[in-house]
Amino acid sequence: MMKTLLAGAAAVALFCNVASAADLKFAPGEDAKFNWKSYEDFKAGHADLKGETLTIFGPWRGEDEALFTSVFSYFTEATGVDLKYSSSENYEQQIVIDTQAGSPPNIAILPQPGLLANLASQGYLTPLGDDLATWVKDNYGAGDSWVAYGTYKGKDGKDAFYAFPYKADLKSLVWYVPENFEEAGYEVPKTMEELLALSDKIVADGGTPWCIGLGSGGATGWPATDWIEDLMLRMQPPEAYDKWVSNDMKFNDPAVVSVIEEFGKFAKNEKYVSGGVAAVASTDFRDSPKGLFSVPPKCYMHHQASFIPSFFPEGTKLGEDADFFYMPTFASHPELGKPVLGAGTLATITKDSKAARAFIEFLQTPIAQEVWMAQSGFLTPYKGVNIEAYANPTLKKEGEILTSATTFRFDGSDLMPGKIGAGAFWSSMVDFVGGKSAQQSADDIQKAWDGIK
Repeated sequence: MMKTLLAGAAAVALFCNVASAADLKFAPGEDAKFNWKSYEDFKAGHADLKGETLTIFGPWRGEDEALFTSVFSYFTEATGVDLKYSSSENYEQQIVIDTQAGSPPNIAILPQPGLLANLASQGYLTPLGDDLATWVKDNYGAGDSWVAYGTYKGKDGKDAFYAFPYKADLKSLVWYVPENFEEAGYEVPKTMEELLALSDKIVADGGTPWCIGLGSGGATGWPATDWIEDLMLRMQPPEAYDKWVSNDMKFNDPAVVSVIEEFGKFAKNEKYVSGGVAAVASTDFRDSPKGLFSVPPKCYMHHQASFIPSFFPEGTKLGEDADFFYMPTFASHPELGKPVLGAGTLATITKDSKAARAFIEFLQTPIAQEVWMAQSGFLTPYKGVNIEAYANPTLKKEGEILTSATTFRFDGSDLMPGKIGAGAFWSSMVDFVGGKSAQQSADDIQKAWDGIK
């Protein structure tokens, strides 16, 4: 969620990766959990690409780059294409520089639909076609949502599908310690009403239901925005969420104020939060979940994205020592279905070629997703993969949330102007927890938004 904007263009590391069968992470045909038929069918249909070059620019560096390399090695082995991958510390700026300079990669993979929309409007992206949009709609959980995130206006002002979703990130999770629930006789809530009732029950039993920490140095306040976004999707229709993100619905609209007030039921209730309300803003988000593991527990639940286990005590076994449940919806709002908050990367063609088209086709194959699924850090809403390919039960469970979603929305604060999503929204949520009313906090954010127009 937090972005680092660096001035100027950082050096781009370029790597030439030509795979041989010996380089493949998993030998074709040897493990039944992989859809090897999808690989063999793709290979048979693209034998005419040998000797072509394909350049890909993406956000993955370090360990993630190695994981992505393990995926595209299957593409190069199947096609004989000479594939070169590059990235940059400030990839958002670099792709703009490269496209404007007339030297774009064939494929650009980015996590910012807003940036891609800008590139499309300037004529720098190649439409992927209505057939692919229909395929995504039919084969992805919340397919309509993913199609919308890949559809932009081109230079001609007409809408077209430009960006194929590949790799997703998941929020909308509540973490807990199963042993604590079992000892206290608590059950995982299925609705938001049950979640609030469970919170009251924990208080009545002498416990504290929640650990909430908004601290994050200069980015203090951002965890609260995830709460607001998740609640927004559970209290308002997705169309309202979209209007809120674009400020077509003002931040101080009564609908948004009511969502902030709902967050206050958790974060501003002295009996609900570990350390009391005063500790919410001062507790670092990385330290916040530690209360789950205290003896006796300092809290029973923690709302945070799928990355938070990185900050659990060393040796914590997911699924045993700690687990999660989907942040439930309100029984009073069945029409909102099963919304999921998160993010994802989108693959686009910035310099058209036969190999570029083939690579987008490759990403549609189950094997192009299962190879990464079987390692770490990869989730997909693609319903055609074998969920047994996930490296562990936690990833599998998270993947099932994505494939069963009815609505998917990107982190709203990331889609807002930086001065709002990474500024006024953060600071005003700290002020809200500190004593300001929801209306005052919403007014402050809207005033900041009006100031940048």
